[in-house]
Amino acid sequence: MSKRWSARLAGGFVAMSTAVALAACGTPGASSPGAPAASAGGGTAGGAPYKVGLVYSKTGALAAYGAQYQASFKVGLDYATKGTNAVNGHPVEVTEADDAGDPAKAVTAATSAIGAGAKIIAGSTASGVALQVAPLAKDNKVLFISGPAATDAVTGANKYTFRSGRQTYQDIATAGTMVGDLTGKKVTVFAQDSAFGKANEAGVKAVLGAKGATVGSVLVPSAATDFTPFATQVKGQAPDLLFVAWAGANATQMWTTLAQQGVFTTTKVVTGLDIKPTHALFGEAGDKIAFLSHFFAGAADNPEYQALAAGLKKGGQDVDLFTDDGFVAAQMVVRALSEGGDDVDKMVTALEGWKFAGPKGAMEIRAADHALLQPMFTAKLVKEGSGFVPQLVATLAPADVAPPAVTMK
Repeated sequence: MSKRWSARLAGGFVAMSTAVALAACGTPGASSPGAPAASAGGGTAGGAPYKVGLVYSKTGALAAYGAQYQASFKVGLDYATKGTNAVNGHPVEVTEADDAGDPAKAVTAATSAIGAGAKIIAGSTASGVALQVAPLAKDNKVLFISGPAATDAVTGANKYTFRSGRQTYQDIATAGTMVGDLTGKKVTVFAQDSAFGKANEAGVKAVLGAKGATVGSVLVPSAATDFTPFATQVKGQAPDLLFVAWAGANATQMWTTLAQQGVFTTTKVVTGLDIKPTHALFGEAGDKIAFLSHFFAGAADNPEYQALAAGLKKGGQDVDLFTDDGFVAAQMVVRALSEGGDDVDKMVTALEGWKFAGPKGAMEIRAADHALLQPMFTAKLVKEGSGFVPQLVATLAPADVAPPAVTMK
């Protein structure tokens, strides 16, 4: 199923888990990098349309993430084109397709969009999808801008592949900053004994181990209901940092047990801040956990953030974890079309090394491998009424969490 739109609206439309998901400022105003370019809008859109395929998870396990991405993409496109939905007189025609988180469906949808004339494919909520669409972009010489998919493998995948969100390395590096110099520090990964949990274990060993930490793990059966023995193991390892990666319906029980067993009094406990509906899963442990965060409401405040928040509000929605990804993707689309027209190689050149302001702050697309260098955040949850809301603790500069450069494939 696909849907086509070419709107002039500033609004958007209307897990999940407590786990980490397994992705130079200028003068304010129109001349600021990332702000709407004068050439992007204005005049009457009378040229042939520029076609963009938006392939994302409208349904499936990551549908909540996909909805945030899609809504904020619309807001970002409106912002970057000054409300015209046109670039250099050409309307931007966006065709949506639901991949449901299935790589095969994504490849079919992207292939269909390319066959219909799309020179840009954006989306990819799931990492598995992004890794299948990237080679398709290379084979067909079209621009691919991956979205919330966090897998590090998207960076450097090929010259036609970019990303509008963060990557796993940046998540883990953010966690590491919470204990300062990692040399000689002990880190324990607390996760389920599953592919997801083991991937997090491997990621922490690769990132924080390389910074001097000794990394151990406590892996828990996914169906576990009694977490006391595993909490005891954590206390026995006496880590300086406990990195929790968890996905499942037993999350609240797990957090409650860690609190009851005194884990929070003996070690720094950190996990990824997920979307708003998951904040209640932490129970009474919510205000004891340190959170690494890609983005959340109140994490930043600049013209792009204000445009994102205002545009989403018009559609009855709020800023959340992946709303930055969609907005930035639209900025990248407009930049590519403004400088490259329908010449994809010129689009690539226009994006490589581009520095601009996104809703979360100063962004830079590293030319060598297309990593998106960006700020990251640490946060805490504070009690508000019967629930919790995130509060900014620190903003980390892009250089502080930048992944090492990789060779472009």
